[in-house]
Amino acid sequence: MGFRRIAIFMLAAGLCAVAQEQPQPMPDMGMDHATMSMSHKHMDMGPHMKMTDMRPARAGDQQKADEIVAAARRALEPYRDYRKALADGYHIFLPNLKQKMYHFTNSWYGVEAAFHFNPDHPTSLLYEKTADGYKLIGAMYTAPANATMDELDSRVPLSIAQWHEHTNFCQAPPGEGRAYFGKNPKFGLMGSITTKEECEAAGGKFRPQIFGWMVHVYPYEKTQEAIWSVERQMDHSTAQNSGHMH
Repeated sequence: MGFRRIAIFMLAAGLCAVAQEQPQPMPDMGMDHATMSMSHKHMDMGPHMKMTDMRPARAGDQQKADEIVAAARRALEPYRDYRKALADGYHIFLPNLKQKMYHFTNSWYGVEAAFHFNPDHPTSLLYEKTADGYKLIGAMYTAPANATMDELDSRVPLSIAQWHEHTNFCQAPPGEGRAYFGKNPKFGLMGSITTKEECEAAGGKFRPQIFGWMVHVYPYEKTQEAIWSVERQMDHSTAQNSGHMH
């Protein structure tokens, strides 16, 4: 295999493994907020969302988390002006759709994150929309879909933060896209279908996990709870994946 083919293969593998919150461009992302427990202590947050359990604090965990926050601040500082992020090759995910939080993603950092953790290179910058642009509020780090709990813990301590993933996704068969929407959606991350058997019986394509692992950090906040806010992370995921947004 030549160098060019190896490079293409590695790029494709990285993009598939990385935990970007950027699905295939199809109007079928959804998650029912009512099914989700907001407790920090529960791992299973509903049939379409899973979060890591909190682990007991160990010596060095807080210091490591503080170092990540400091790195995130450094990484984010040049991008308080969102136009700088765009000029540097970041791309806005679904810029024309109303969202509570917008991802400005660096695909190369996403590939890097598939292989190792670099706190200076968050996969995405997180912004809120303002009247005249975007306000920088945080960053998203990612990890491969097959990462173990120990591997996630080695990146960001699980005594400090909770990673999340999107699960049990049933892609609708051609011509049934409307079943992603409405009061009782059938497919997608808001859908009633949660198993491979149900999905295949409905003619859909089942994916146990559609992205990789993700964790948000809000380094400009004042408290540890706010910096690693689970509620804010999950509230974003709900908005990002709600049917009315696609």
